[in-house]
Amino acid sequence: MPKHSGKFLLTTLLVSILMVTGCSISYTFTGASIAPDVKTVFVDYFPNRARVVNPTLSNTFTEGLKDKFVNQTSLTLNNSQGDLEFSGEITGYDIRPLSIQQSNDGRDVASQNRLTVTVKVKFVNNKNHDQDFNSTFSAYYDWDSTRNLSDVEDAAVQDITEQLVDDIFNRSVANW
Repeated sequence: MPKHSGKFLLTTLLVSILMVTGCSISYTFTGASIAPDVKTVFVDYFPNRARVVNPTLSNTFTEGLKDKFVNQTSLTLNNSQGDLEFSGEITGYDIRPLSIQQSNDGRDVASQNRLTVTVKVKFVNNKNHDQDFNSTFSAYYDWDSTRNLSDVEDAAVQDITEQLVDDIFNRSVANW
């Protein structure tokens, strides 16, 4: 055995100990990096202030954001105030034609439609205000125009909510 292998082993051990004990951020399997002193999260109700109001969207979105933090972090959900706080409102629920094509009779028709939901979010990290933000997030769902919105709306809202929640989660605790 070489003489310097003991030094190498000792150095490797010391570096490993420093890396483990010196970390000030904890990581989860979701990619979130949450400081160890952050223990709680509060998600306020997000009212729907869009011109077109889907009656279930506010509740679906608010509960989806709560569920994301409860299921994918070790944070405790508080009913008021938390180390991390989310508030805001749904500001857009817009339906637009997407792909315009000419029909057999020469009229312009949409071959696809798009539902876009926009949410304004205020995030406050009461342990590190450098991470606070006020941002707008949007997500959309496209569907074939041969189907009515009522046929796809439940699936569209579910899909859009998941996209928005993932984006907000990533921006607030995954530093993406």
